[in-house]
Parts: sequence; C-alpha cells; structure tokens
Amino acid sequence: MSTAAQTSSPPVPALDPADAGSVLGPRYRALTLGIVSVVLLLAFEATAVNTAMPVAARQLHGLGLYAFAFSGYFTSTLFAMVLSGEWCDRRGPVLPLFAGIGVFAAGLVVAGTAGSMWLFVGGRAVQGLGGGLVIVALYVVVGRAFPEPLRPKVFAAFAAAWVLPSIVGPVVSGAVTQHLGWRWVFLAVPALVVLPLAVMGPALRRSERAQPPASGGAPDRRRIGLAAMAALGAGLLQYAGQRLDLIGLLPAVLGAGLLVPAVLRLLPAGTLRAGRGLPTLILLRGVASGSFFAAESFIPLMMVTQRHLSPTMAGLTLTSGGLSWAFGSWLQGRPGAERVREQLIRAGFLLTAVAILGCALVLVPAAPTWSAAVAWTFGGIGMGLLIASLSVLVMKLSPPNAAGANSASLQVSDALGTVLLVGLAGVLFAGLGGGAAAAVGATGAGGVPRGGFAAIFLTMAGVAVLGAVLAGRVRPARSS
Repeated sequence: MSTAAQTSSPPVPALDPADAGSVLGPRYRALTLGIVSVVLLLAFEATAVNTAMPVAARQLHGLGLYAFAFSGYFTSTLFAMVLSGEWCDRRGPVLPLFAGIGVFAAGLVVAGTAGSMWLFVGGRAVQGLGGGLVIVALYVVVGRAFPEPLRPKVFAAFAAAWVLPSIVGPVVSGAVTQHLGWRWVFLAVPALVVLPLAVMGPALRRSERAQPPASGGAPDRRRIGLAAMAALGAGLLQYAGQRLDLIGLLPAVLGAGLLVPAVLRLLPAGTLRAGRGLPTLILLRGVASGSFFAAESFIPLMMVTQRHLSPTMAGLTLTSGGLSWAFGSWLQGRPGAERVREQLIRAGFLLTAVAILGCALVLVPAAPTWSAAVAWTFGGIGMGLLIASLSVLVMKLSPPNAAGANSASLQVSDALGTVLLVGLAGVLFAGLGGGAAAAVGATGAGGVPRGGFAAIFLTMAGVAVLGAVLAGRVRPARSS
C-alpha cells in the first residue's frame, strides 16, 4: 500500500449549516436511517441465530458439525470483505451493499429450509458472503457520504443499533424456537430486508452522484485470490483446532501455509510489526475484537457450569456489554474527542482487560454471580471507545480510492483476530480438560474444571493489555 494511501485524507462533503452536528439533519436523515437499519438487521440475526443454533444442530443430527456453522460464516466473510473492498474502490459502494443484502437474505433462506446439517452449514457460508460484502460497503458509505465531523456519530449509531437486538434477540429467538420452530428464526429475518432497501436506496444514489467517480477498472484478482487463500487457511486451522490429535496436524500445517502468506499480502505493509499509523490501526482492530469475543464466547458456558444458571440467564449476563458498548461509542463521538483519540484507544483496551479479569472472579466461589455482568459493562464501554475510534482514524487516513481496500483490511483483521483467538481459547479449554468434562457436566454428572476458563481469561486479558501498549503507535510517523 502506498504512503499516500496511509497519510492523505479524503475530501469531505461540505457540511450544510442546517445539518451541522447532526446525522439526522435533512441532508443525511434518510441515509443514516437506512444504513443503521442494515446494521440492525445484521445485529438481530447474530443474536437470534446463536440462540437457535443448538436446536437446529440437534434436529438436523449434526452436532458434530456445530462449530462449522460458525466457522463457515467467518471464513466466507474473510473472502467477501476483500472482494467488497475491491468492488467499492472501482465501482462505488452501492452495488456491493445491495448485492450483499440480497446474498445475506438468500443464505438465511438456505439455512432455514436446510434438510441436512451440511446444507445448513452451506447456508451459513452464504450468509457470511453477504455479511462481508455489506460491512465493508457500509464503511465506505460513511467515508464517502458523511463529512469528517459526523463520522464518529455515525459509528456511534452503528453501536446503538446493537442495543435492542442484544436485549430482545435472545428472548424473541428463544420464544420463536420453542413455539414455532428454529427455522422461523432464519426465515423471518429476510422480510426485514425490505426496510433498509426502501429507506436508503434513493438517498444513497443521490449521495453517490455527488461524489468523485470511483477509479473504475477491473478488480485486483491477485487480492481476491489471496482472500480465498486466507479463508481456506482459516477454515483448515479451525478444523485442526477442534481435533487436537495427530490427524489434525496435516490441516493445521496446510492452513498455516495458506493463511500466513495471504495475510502478509492482504494487510497493509507493516501491520504484523505494528508500523506507525494505518498498519497499527488495522492490527489493533483484530487484537480488540479477538480478545473481547474470545472471552465473551466462554462466559455463558462458565455461568452454566460454575454457577448453574439456565442458558437464558447465562446469555443475559452479556446484555450489559451490549448496552454499555453503545454508551462507549457515544462517548467517543462527543465534542473534543478527536483531540484524544490515542488516549481513548488505550483506555478502551485497559477497560477491556479489566472486564475480562473481572469475569474471571466468578471462578471464585465467594464472588457474587452478578459480578460478571458488572464486569462486562466495563468491557462494553471499552469496546465502544475502541472500535469506533479505530474506524474513525482509518477513514481519516484513507483517500477515496483506497477507502474500500482499507475498510476491507480493517474488517479482515477483525475477522482474523476473532477466528484465531477464539480458536486459541478453544484449544486452551480442551487442553485443560474442559471439553470432555463439559460433555459429562451437561448430563448433570459432573462439573467443568476452572483451569480452562482461568487460562482463557488470563490470556485474553494479556492480549488486551498488549493492545494498550501498542496504542501509542496509532499516530502516523512524521514525514521528514
């Protein structure tokens, strides 16, 4: 990636006085509501599907493929993110955004009508393709259509769109699964696609006509091929991480052989060594998402096995994080925040580390059960500060003809960090006896050792602290 792509800023649309300080002013209202509706759709799907997944896997006789229903989504997302970045830079974000919404809806239909677990996994992979196209296109829309002073508020609105699904998603999904069947959790969501399409379509096209034309030309087939390599490599590593035996060595070696060289070429030069400016911003996105979601994925299991909560109550432990994430994102959009972006990123990582360690207190019998929910409140604030601030700075350092590629790199780092650190958490858990004990504990015959959970939380807190240390490198090097 060129130096210019890392240091120059995109021209911003003129800010009408009537719209100053407001993403809901007359000029931006329809576009804001439309793109936030898309995020709301993705958020509801994520929270609802996680609740219905165990029932779906049992009814399709596919518990052995349960993990692939998640990894299939994320690995196809890796590929789609790079494809979307190339598409956005050459044709603008309208087509990849609308195509992604359509593909995402089609994947829901495939999963909801699947008659076998393999077909269900295929539907989830199609969903991942759509989700990857959509999320990068949304970031490019923000960079192209909104002036710089309003971008932090748009990202805050994205975070706020997760609040309602975080609260009602598990409850609604549980009720639908119990009374109508798990298939309706998937089949009902595509109907919601109509709303964002109708609201944002005209506004988005008007905004695109006012922007400089995209660069045009053919997509970079080399980058798209590298994205396919990364996705396949990540999938193989996921499979190997679940086996933990000699047979798993071959896919592990093949996966690493595909993933590492692809990542080195897909991400900006210097990302893995935390080069100043854009490379560090990209790296920290993966560090933040990976450490947070790796810890979060094991909190409900810990609450069920260590504190004997019902699955619904254990899942509600995470609700505080969804609410406080929106609050943290709102904070970073307040006046004056632009001057302290580096400090906000460092504070976000430290809050995340404290939250992860706070959740580990549940492993101490004397600690109250509600301490995990309180701790996760601080984790949500930290992630709200972090994710939005990283996104704002990436957009600031991206010229229009690189906004798609840089947004794709940001999302690829997010997905890779999540896949690799969740995989590491799974290895730690299984290696310390958690996997076998969980199967026994599920029948009520025994408990899960605390060591697996403790190893996960201590490791992920350490990763978050590393992010805080690297936060000082988000500022680009001064040119001589």
